[in-house]
Amino acid sequence: MGRPKGGNNHRYTPEFKLKVVMYNREQGKAQTERVYNISSSVFYRWERIYLEEGIEGLSIERRGRSIKPGGKPKGRPVKLSAKVEADLISENQRLRMENDYLKKLAALIQEEEKKPKRSK
Repeated sequence: MGRPKGGNNHRYTPEFKLKVVMYNREQGKAQTERVYNISSSVFYRWERIYLEEGIEGLSIERRGRSIKPGGKPKGRPVKLSAKVEADLISENQRLRMENDYLKKLAALIQEEEKKPKRSK
């Protein structure tokens, strides 16, 4: 069947994970939890991995420490296209400039409010 018996440390085959994902898409969360006795958070994670990486992604072991001994995070790296990455960088720069401008403007307004008002 693909699912080991006993204990909480289950290791599932990629084929079993795919079967559960497909069953969930056809039958829904409640039925899938009942039939396979697996929490929805588990098979939703499998579904996300399947949609992002395909069947190969389901075969990658994702247990253990989240940080490798060298200090680099373990698991799937975030995949962004060059255009999306460039857009994010330029948006970040624009927002920083806008933030600096607003800080300076607030300081100028506060300075103006502190000055005594002249009467005509």
